[in-house]
Amino acid sequence: MALYNKVNKQELKQRLIAETIKRITVSFYRYVIISDPATLRDDLFRQWRALNIFGRIYIAREGINAQMAVPESNWEAFLEQLYSDPRFKDVPMKIAVEDDGKSFYKLVIKVRKKIVADGLDDDAFDVTNVGKHLTAKEFNEAMDTEGVVVVDMRNSYESEIGHFENALTPDVDTFREELPLVVEQLKDKKDKKILLYCTGGIRCEKASAYMRHHGFSDVNQLHGGIIEYARQVKAQSLVSKFKGKNFVFDERLGESITAEVISECHQCGAPCDTHTNCANEACHLLFIQCEACEEKYQGCCTPACQATLTLPEEERRLKRKAAAKEADSLTVYKSRLRPNLKETFKPNS
Repeated sequence: MALYNKVNKQELKQRLIAETIKRITVSFYRYVIISDPATLRDDLFRQWRALNIFGRIYIAREGINAQMAVPESNWEAFLEQLYSDPRFKDVPMKIAVEDDGKSFYKLVIKVRKKIVADGLDDDAFDVTNVGKHLTAKEFNEAMDTEGVVVVDMRNSYESEIGHFENALTPDVDTFREELPLVVEQLKDKKDKKILLYCTGGIRCEKASAYMRHHGFSDVNQLHGGIIEYARQVKAQSLVSKFKGKNFVFDERLGESITAEVISECHQCGAPCDTHTNCANEACHLLFIQCEACEEKYQGCCTPACQATLTLPEEERRLKRKAAAKEADSLTVYKSRLRPNLKETFKPNS
């Protein structure tokens, strides 16, 4: 059996749409020493492909970070297999808040240097000296503490559509940028109660240890992240202090935690919290687009990209090829995360 997918993206997505089985979207991570990530990668690919699991999984010597869509009928078999490995015994599972089973369309497992790109030298500080883990109820109560500082450890395009009340939301594109920035911005608050949160908790594990290393005395983190917070809020009938939508890194691009829409369409300015990628594959810009603008601009970010869709396939292919050559450019990467569409869509423009 080939240990990678061989079917093209369009066909895989069509198969997913046609599926009638129910899938459970779940994420989990664990920092644990993995002596041979490549062998584990191949073993898990065989196991999970046999169970018809889709997802995106990163494995490194420091652990595993997984987001998956598991057929409901294979859920128990999946857990039994995973928990039989002592390294992953009873690893906490974060079940998606909103789930139509269409979050992933193929299985991708990659070996990386780290399970989260943080740019840190882990030998320079104690990565196990993490902050105190708080439940949803404890996090809510801690937010009422005088002088508390709540920090969103996600990227700006994530926090734009949803965040905790009065949280510091750094204007960054990557986690590696955010860590030193937060330490610098809060350097005069090292004696304050610090509350960290992220999507599923993994970024806060490293961030809390990093902040403790830099002298912050009272570092706390939301256990299980926003995903687990939303589950506990619902189960315990708590007040949600997180407002809006939680950005997720799969086909859904977001799941609603509360009904508030706190962001706007990047094209017309109407209230909207729906992310999309530009339909022009040579661009693929991540931006927020309302239904009216989606219809008007055919899912594109600008009229220029919309015009590209009308070109012959060969010309579009050449544009995609040219864009791919620039893919490693940090400038191009940032421009795709920071859409500045307001100038383009000014009235009478």
